[in-house]
Formats: sequence, structure tokens, C-alpha cells
Amino acid sequence: MDKHSEATGTIGDLLAAAPVDMAKYEALYKHFHKHPELSNLEAQTAKTVADQLSQLQAFSITTNIGGHGLVGVLENGPGKTILLRADIDALPILEATGLPYASTITMADVEGVIRPVMHACGHDMHMTCLLAAAEMLVKLKQQWSGTLIVLFQPAEERGTGAKAMVDDGLYDRHKIPVPDFLLGQHVMAMRAGSVGSKSGTIMAGADSMKITLSGVGGHGSQPHRTIDSAVMAAHVVVRLQSIVSREINPSDISVITVGSLQAGQTENVIADSAEIGLDIRSVRPETREKLIASIRRVVEAECAASGSTVAPVFRMTRHLPVTVNDESMMETLSTSFKEHFKGDFDANISATTIAEDFSVLASSQGKPSAFWHWGGIDEGLWDQRLEEGRLDDIPANHTARFAPVIQPTMRTGIDALCVAALAFFKKV
Repeated sequence: MDKHSEATGTIGDLLAAAPVDMAKYEALYKHFHKHPELSNLEAQTAKTVADQLSQLQAFSITTNIGGHGLVGVLENGPGKTILLRADIDALPILEATGLPYASTITMADVEGVIRPVMHACGHDMHMTCLLAAAEMLVKLKQQWSGTLIVLFQPAEERGTGAKAMVDDGLYDRHKIPVPDFLLGQHVMAMRAGSVGSKSGTIMAGADSMKITLSGVGGHGSQPHRTIDSAVMAAHVVVRLQSIVSREINPSDISVITVGSLQAGQTENVIADSAEIGLDIRSVRPETREKLIASIRRVVEAECAASGSTVAPVFRMTRHLPVTVNDESMMETLSTSFKEHFKGDFDANISATTIAEDFSVLASSQGKPSAFWHWGGIDEGLWDQRLEEGRLDDIPANHTARFAPVIQPTMRTGIDALCVAALAFFKKV
């Protein structure tokens, strides 16, 4: 056990008495990392998770919920029902970590386009930690009472997986017990061994949209006979950058990112249309509404300025709600985390513009939830970059070089899930 398990009181002593085979889970993590699958296509990943969970011979397992989602339920006497969640999908990114277990996978996405695939957001670590925590909590069954739910969610990166599981009858048709408390975590570009959370808003909401601009195409040598959709799109992209910087209060968390821009197929043809992909982050509902309204205003004005006679088309592609930690839950969680992680726990980290759909699992039933972040960056590297003032050089989530150091990241993630669950279960 690591330093967090030494002399940490009741929960720390319990964890020390129920060790798991860390070598086994490190190998499982490498397997997940090497074999990623895109959102809504996580069939083999889900099968591996179900196989691992079934080996514990303790959970009632339900698969294929809302796609490739799966849930294990362990009824262990009277008490609260606690749900622990991990996401399972990967991203269309070509890995550049150089690791011996790096992904070389390519696969066709839901639209049939072949993409490189990488676990660039740590979901492989999330799955592994939850499976190990499940084993540890099974070993500790005599020490707690209640119902444990472990939920493995697909399509988090698309912002659709949690809603798909709920809409597919997670709590009614599939008869999964409605949890009293829901708990989740995310590995981040933070110092390994550290854990951080806060009461209230911890993560922004996210909206994505595709905008289609219509022009008049033609020969590349005769632009005067066209309405150039590429030029129109370029003006839109530049103009959009002034919304946050000139219309939103600097103290209000907000981001507009142009993630994709597509116009035409070849050099000497002016395209009829262009498509812009936007990602929007906000915390306050009023800010979200203002951002969307401003985007529409800018796009429509630039189309008019370019002479387009066809109205632009706006298509929302995803929505992730703001993640808000329940205050009462955070009081309980912070007490246990401070006891276990000591100075490595920060109870008031800054809210982030990164978004999650985890809270949908709770809000759909009007239940409270809590979420925390934990670190995956090698301590030596973190300390060196901090001293140099170069923390921004550290590869972050959603980049081709993001790869959590396996330890102590895994140990910390397992401990955090177990400490959180035991904090809410009835003690025996």
C-alpha cells in the first residue's frame, strides 16, 4: 500500500486489510489502453468489463443498457444505495505517447469513416479503478451494509451515454435500484497522488453545434461569379473569437472553440457550402443563452455581408449539463478524503471548463451526486515543470501524448472510490 494507506484511521485500515492484486489490474489497464473503442462502439470493452466483474461472483450484471452500458448490483443488507460510475469510450486521436502498450487501433466511426483511436481522456484508468474498487468492496462486505451499484457508461465523449442509459430504462425497465447517492471521478493533468473537489459547480456545461453556410460554388479561376463559402466561413470563425473576449464578463467561465471547419474537396473548385463545428462551455444558464444568441447573430450577419441568400442552418449535436456537487455530500466526502489523503486532498479546487454527463444519472431521479478529480502526472515531472513555470507543457486530456503514470494514479483512484463509498454506507 502507498503512503495514503498508512495510519489513516478506520477507512484506511479497512483498505489495508483488503488488498487487490495490483499487477493484475495494471495489466488490465494496459489492455484497455491498447484496445480502445469509439463512442457507441464499445462492444469489446464492455464485454471485457462484464467478464472481469463476473469473476467476482458477487454482482448481478445487466448489459446492453443504452448501447454498451452495463451495471453490476451487489445487495449487502440494509442501508443506502450507492452508485459508482466509470466511462468506457475513447477518442478519435492518433496516439503519440510512445508507450509500449500504445494504441495502434483504427476503426470506422458511426458514420463509417476510419479513425485512429486512443484513450486520450483516461477512461481506461477509470474502468480499471472501478473494477478494482468493486473487488475491494466485495472483500469488505462484512464491514459495510447497503447496496452497491457499479455503472460503466458508454459514449461520454459524445455527451449522450448517460442519457441513453436513463432513456433505455436504467431505473425502471432494467430494474436497477435508484441510488441514494451517486459518485464519480476523473483522472486529470494534475500531480499524481493528488485529489481535488469542491462544493457547488465543479465542471462547466457544454454544447456542441454544426453550422452550415450556403454560398454559390464555381470555378476557382472565377470567384467573381460565386459566393465563396470558404471565405464566408473564415470571416465567421474570426468574428466568433470576439464574443467571449468582448461580450462576456471576464469573471464568468465561458469558452467558444471552433473544432472543425470543412469546405470543398479540391483546390480549383469554390465550394457551394461550408460546415463549422463549434464547442461552447458555460456555467451560468444566462451565459449559455447569451453565447448561443451571439453565435447566431454573428453567423447570420456574416452570411448577409457575404451576399448569401440562403439562411445558415444551426444543428445542436450534444448538450452536457453543468456538474454541481451536492453540498451535504461534499461535507461527508471531504471529511473522509481529508482523513485518508491528508495534504494531498484539496477541498476547494477551481471549477473547470471541462464538461461531463455524469450528473444526468442523478438529475433524472432528483438525487444528489458528487464528483472529484485526481492526478495522473508523474510527481517528478510535475514538480520539475512547476519549478520551471511550465505546467502548460504537460500533455493534458484529449491530446495525443496524454498518458497517466500507472502508479500512484491507479492506487489513488481505487482508494478514492472505496473511501467515498464507505463514507456513505452503513457501518457494520
